[in-house]
Amino acid sequence: MSYLDNDRIKQIGFLIFIVFLTVLLFLETYTYFPGFLGAVTFYVMSRKYMFRLTEQRKWKKSLAATVIMIISFLVILLPVGMLVNLLMSKVSYAANHSTELLNGAKELSARLDSQLGFNVLTPERLKNLQEKITAIVPGFLGATFNTLTTVALMYFILYFMLVNGRRMESTLYEYIPLKDENVDRLGREFNTLVFANAVGIPLIAIIQGIVSLIGYLIFGIPQPLFWFVVTCFTAMLPVIGAAAVYVPLGVYLLAAGNTWQGIAILVYGFGVVGTSDNIARMLLAKKIADVHPLITIIGVIIGVSLFGFIGLIFGPLLISMYILLLDIYGNEFLVKKRESPKTLYKRTTEPNKEKKGE
Repeated sequence: MSYLDNDRIKQIGFLIFIVFLTVLLFLETYTYFPGFLGAVTFYVMSRKYMFRLTEQRKWKKSLAATVIMIISFLVILLPVGMLVNLLMSKVSYAANHSTELLNGAKELSARLDSQLGFNVLTPERLKNLQEKITAIVPGFLGATFNTLTTVALMYFILYFMLVNGRRMESTLYEYIPLKDENVDRLGREFNTLVFANAVGIPLIAIIQGIVSLIGYLIFGIPQPLFWFVVTCFTAMLPVIGAAAVYVPLGVYLLAAGNTWQGIAILVYGFGVVGTSDNIARMLLAKKIADVHPLITIIGVIIGVSLFGFIGLIFGPLLISMYILLLDIYGNEFLVKKRESPKTLYKRTTEPNKEKKGE
């Protein structure tokens, strides 16, 4: 019968205390966790430029970090913020003019009822729709405040990560309890996953939005910029994607009597916009990881419930990292890998050959 010595008991007790404090701190700072994830994402994307400026061009670390953060804000966050602001203005307008919107919905429902023979919007559904519309604006205002707080915290953390990048990476390399080859693999895979989720998903969505915008302009769809923004955001949704915009839009145009526009949008959406998604993924396949659609779906569901809209990006990233850590754990701590059939056959047959030779 084996006993635990005092040192091992102290170690286990100390680890339990650390885990307890970690859980407590995470629960208290959970609201700001997206800011930390954003800082990590931007660090992975910009670390090589930071090292190039400081180690090759001999820039001061503080200057290089400031320049990189300003460029990232102007190139990435500012355009995204403008798109979100355009979307929010339209949503606010719809909420402030809910009566007009509901009247238009009633007319559309009556047309669909007369042409297709079924009633889409019952009085109960109209009442629920009006309640949801009036509740949208406060939620958007709260989300805007949380987003500004998250961005400020993200850049605060990112600055210190960039300035202390080499020391931070060497410390992580030293204290991560894994073999050196697994630590290197973890770094490479994490870098690929970040680019696949934080760069690949939004980039493909923007490409689909641009292709859709061309169609909206060609077919004379009202307010094409607004529909472009909506398409960019819905294109990041798994399975449904941009079809969540051009299918309802095409059906609405058909019901409103704009037959050729409705048919054109539906044909263009399925034929061109849908194809652009496959082409974009094929062109970017060498640059980004091939994330399984099931991982994306589960990641989006979990990420949106945890972090809100930004979970569209961080959700799949967390699921992919979880699977990677399970794989590395099996490689690090479990029993030896199973031998391949070819190796097993050679190992079991070669001794018999030697005996025959004797």
